[in-house]
Amino acid sequence: MDISHSGKIVIAGAGIAGLTGALAFASRGFAVEVFERSEKLEDVGAGIQLSPNATRILDNLGVLEFLLPKAIQPEAIILRDARTLRELARVPLGAMAQKRWAAPYVVAHRADLQVALLDAAKRQPLIQLITNATVRSVTSQGGLASVAVEQSGVADRTAAFLAVSADGVWSALRDGTSAKSRFSGELAWRTMIDSKSPQGRAFAEISAADCVNAFLHPGFHLIAYPVRGGAAFNIVAFTPGKRIAESWAGAADASILKQAMRNTAPALARLADEAGPWTAWPIHTVDPKAPWTAPASALIGDAAHAMTPFAAQGAAMAIEDAETLAAYVAATPDDLPAALAAWEASRRPRIEKVARRGAFNHFAWHAKGPVAIARNLVLRTRPPEKLAADMDWLYGWKPPSVTGIL
Repeated sequence: MDISHSGKIVIAGAGIAGLTGALAFASRGFAVEVFERSEKLEDVGAGIQLSPNATRILDNLGVLEFLLPKAIQPEAIILRDARTLRELARVPLGAMAQKRWAAPYVVAHRADLQVALLDAAKRQPLIQLITNATVRSVTSQGGLASVAVEQSGVADRTAAFLAVSADGVWSALRDGTSAKSRFSGELAWRTMIDSKSPQGRAFAEISAADCVNAFLHPGFHLIAYPVRGGAAFNIVAFTPGKRIAESWAGAADASILKQAMRNTAPALARLADEAGPWTAWPIHTVDPKAPWTAPASALIGDAAHAMTPFAAQGAAMAIEDAETLAAYVAATPDDLPAALAAWEASRRPRIEKVARRGAFNHFAWHAKGPVAIARNLVLRTRPPEKLAADMDWLYGWKPPSVTGIL
């Protein structure tokens, strides 16, 4: 765009939310400084699903062209019974997703998405990325954000038109703006297997290698899909568990997973022993009802409303947050408090609806007895096109036009 703004945007965190936010603000003429506490940008080796509501935004911001060569566009989401491996339902994706929702559904390695975001940011002269720099606090002073930054042991302050906290579920900047994160009672067990390894070939025999596969069981569910151009499978299983650490990954007794998968199809049960080593990720959430904004500051993504991953929408909601926040601020830069209030009000209903969908998925996928029988009957009688139509509200969402509405 050929507009420019005198106000500077400061963003804490150079993850998915932070870099998407930087691109969204810069595309609207704002100068952006992104402070990242790590000296080198790296991401944990795990997969990510990006539905059309997210890829549409990434495409508009110039990210998708860097990501697609390394990503996979799965042909479908397939739900299977973990005991029998029988297919229960199929949501068509691939070319159908592109046609129905005007954007692709892709799966990728998180590190590949991180690189794609960085490559897009490097092309944007209004973005400055500062690594090995930690934002310690954000306060309001004279209508601006006063941002305390520590870089290489040296403390300093910078003024910003708006400070955006995109530092994740364990945000250090949430104090006074939102509630603390809390353990959900669920563990995510993650591993990556080479598709040409014995384990990879064995898994391909019980799944569809070009699809997102979901294996359902009362005691757990397991999601698997190809990444790295099909060179590997990302596998993640979800079980109840005890809190192990306030970090992305930690050590936990894999016997929890093995016990949960014991009464499944033998080929699937063997994964627990042969597909490791497994890394346990405690799933934490943040109360979405707590405030996301304060004078001259806002929280986005997991810092604002971390949710369970059972709708596969955590990254997508962060991407939506970043794009819509930039749009609302750009629409009314002369009244930032009104812009922030309008943005927060617009996002809450959608975040709450997505969180409810995730809770419903967890209930349905872990169903047992009569509830599981009813679930299977409904899935068998619902054609793939209807299952896809059920996702129109989620995957077909487009950023609203907010110019002049405030």
